[in-house]
Amino acid sequence: MNSIIDIQKRLLPDLLTIMQKRYQILHYIGLMEPVGRRSLAVSLSLTERVLRSEVEFLKGQSLIVSTSSGMSLTSDGKDLLSQLREVIRDITGIQAMEEELHRKLGIQKIIIVPGDSEHSPWVKSELGRAAAAYMKSNIKRNDAIAVTGGSTMAAVADRLTPDFSEFDLLFVPARGGIGEDVKNQANTICAAMADRTNSSHRVLYVPDQVSQEMYNTMMREPEINEVLGLIKSASMVLHGIGDAMVMAERRKTNENDMDLIVKEKAVGEAFGYYFNEDGQVVHKVQTIGLQLQDLINIPHILAVAGGASKAKAISSYLKQAPSSTVLITDEGAANELIKN
Repeated sequence: MNSIIDIQKRLLPDLLTIMQKRYQILHYIGLMEPVGRRSLAVSLSLTERVLRSEVEFLKGQSLIVSTSSGMSLTSDGKDLLSQLREVIRDITGIQAMEEELHRKLGIQKIIIVPGDSEHSPWVKSELGRAAAAYMKSNIKRNDAIAVTGGSTMAAVADRLTPDFSEFDLLFVPARGGIGEDVKNQANTICAAMADRTNSSHRVLYVPDQVSQEMYNTMMREPEINEVLGLIKSASMVLHGIGDAMVMAERRKTNENDMDLIVKEKAVGEAFGYYFNEDGQVVHKVQTIGLQLQDLINIPHILAVAGGASKAKAISSYLKQAPSSTVLITDEGAANELIKN
């Protein structure tokens, strides 16, 4: 396969460019179906004239169908898209990038999806699809899955499907999150994941950060301790990785702590810990829930984060992350990680 692709790159480079463009169109329709032509053109940065020509070609091949609500893939289109996925990974060099990052980062596995989620919002949905696929191949019946908050975790929830119901899963929030945007709170995302997979979930109604006095009080609550026990016995953790300054501002961090985060040059955040470029913890938020040391006992740790500007944050956290970590990221972040 590689030799054929190498030959095509030399003799028929235009063919590969056209294949990638048509793959992107099919891929986006598959993610967002039914989708209108104008929305598709904007999302893929194509003119409507170019897109109209491509859509007519794909219709002629019986790969897509148009209705009053928008375009959708046919069964043939879905089959072809599935077959094309690995070919596109070879063409774009994604597989080679995964191997290089695996050597550099020293974690269990790297999964890279095409695109950059900062410039193409649909790529975040593809991160979610890749995370859902990995989950499905690694969970067992009656597993508990701990989940953090954030828009990337919400994208993972959107890609879970009812066929997960055979596993009878339990979703639990990895830590407190009251005070954040409701739709991105861990409790909300756990509920969405449970709903999409016909599974169960538990809630942890505590703030994202608490004082020592409040922490001591809450830790005496039986219900909170019960949920904490479920969190720490989870077989899988799904979490995002944040930019340090963005997360500090989102938490409305007080002036003294913000000065410390800036002074110590924090670049990344996960689980309430702030890391500098060397991976050292320079600040920690007092949270109720999963702590870094708890990750050692959890078999599957799935970190999902993308976008070129997130590369430093990802790199800083992975210097602390357990070797069992699987990173799902996009080309934008992967290129920066390799460069730096």
